[in-house]
Amino acid sequence: MELIASKNEEYSTQEYWDSRYGSAADDATFDWFKDYSDIRPLIRDLLPQKDGIRILMVGCGNSSLSEEMWQDGYKNITNIDYSTVVIEKMEKKYEDRPGMEWLVMDARDLRFNQDSFDVVIDKGTMDAMLAVKGDVWNPPEEAVQNCMKEVDEAIRVLKRPHGVFLYLTFGQPHFRKRYLQRDRTSLEIRKLGDSFHYFLYVLRVDEI
Repeated sequence: MELIASKNEEYSTQEYWDSRYGSAADDATFDWFKDYSDIRPLIRDLLPQKDGIRILMVGCGNSSLSEEMWQDGYKNITNIDYSTVVIEKMEKKYEDRPGMEWLVMDARDLRFNQDSFDVVIDKGTMDAMLAVKGDVWNPPEEAVQNCMKEVDEAIRVLKRPHGVFLYLTFGQPHFRKRYLQRDRTSLEIRKLGDSFHYFLYVLRVDEI
């Protein structure tokens, strides 16, 4: 299966991802945007304490990000994706990584208790939700609600205070801030790259 969808809106469907992961080799990896070597200094700066922190990777796909973070000392990572196909492959591939967990789950409906994680990471998942027909300035209400649900769920499961949601995307602030701004949080935006910019949104839960 081609890595580039024939229509952009296919990226927002579970059927597309199941088909894509099903046709990929069991050891295949693919990373949207930057890979870990590009963002490692930022991650280390934002997450200086590696021991004991619990990380949730939403919409993990077959990215190598979790594996490379695990190799870098972040040993407690829970990975979720709504594609059973990719979770089964990744669980088998990394079965020898203690502290690495793989679960079939939707980022919009997390089956975790409140205050469960120190960090939640999204690397392109929200972008897939927004890959729909319509005006980028005024996306369909369903897409808006999907993004809002993802962020609401991330905030809910983050530990208070000082839990952090990290979102890496090519989406510029005037397109993405609307989904991330919440009461009792603070939002920082870091720009990456030179000619083509990516953005790391750092949403901190500051208050109980």
